[in-house]
Amino acid sequence: MAEVLILLGVGLIAGVAGGLFGIGGSVVMIPAMTWLLGPDQHLYQAAAMIVNFFLVLPAVQQHARAGAIDRSVLLRLIPPALGAMVLGVIFSELRYFKGDGEATLRLLFGVFVLTCAGIEALRLVRPPTSAAGTESADLLTWPRAALVAVPTGVIGGMLGVGGGVVAVPMQRRFLGMRLTTAIANSSATIAATSLVGAFAKNWAVHADGAPHARSPFLLSALLIPTAMIGSFYGARLVHRLPRRKLAVGFIALLVYVAGRMILGAAKTLSA
Repeated sequence: MAEVLILLGVGLIAGVAGGLFGIGGSVVMIPAMTWLLGPDQHLYQAAAMIVNFFLVLPAVQQHARAGAIDRSVLLRLIPPALGAMVLGVIFSELRYFKGDGEATLRLLFGVFVLTCAGIEALRLVRPPTSAAGTESADLLTWPRAALVAVPTGVIGGMLGVGGGVVAVPMQRRFLGMRLTTAIANSSATIAATSLVGAFAKNWAVHADGAPHARSPFLLSALLIPTAMIGSFYGARLVHRLPRRKLAVGFIALLVYVAGRMILGAAKTLSA
């Protein structure tokens, strides 16, 4: 019973964070399940990918109502992101990332998230004066979209995240998106890529035949209800909170998650 309540709470927090920052919920779910239930990275990735699809649906609805989703951007982001997501799942299943190598996945995740936090903090202190951070149709080209979509998909597939932790800052950097628009676009992209990623990752986990203490489907079933509720209210806050406060909250979340993941992975690798 205690484990069920814990997972319901994790789902709620992940949903709020996912809806508020457009990052899916894996950056909360995977670390939380690791800390609370013990290490089993591939299992948690498989479960989180399922949850991400359902988690972002309320957020996408809220962003669509607010008119924040840029469909012209999605048409260029989603196709390459889908292929990259499958490629990322294939990478995550390499022998190097099995067993003790799961800690390497966590370390890579933490380092990248910390980098994204640093970039966002720099933007907060020194607002961009160039095209970056200023929406322009001239920036919306296929090559620039690929610079956002491919890392989003590959890292999302490798680490079991929706990819928004990559898509949000990189949309701002390469496509000149405002933060609220980047968050909305990220949520809509995750709705497509997470479904493909969930299928690929769960098929790979099943085919691997490695023993797991829990089922990814049971974990996701416990996480989904509260994650969807949290996402609904988190997405509403995007269009109500001051942009600076939203950016500060985004940075704080990234730094916390990155720090915990890096320290935990480093301890495992040095043992």
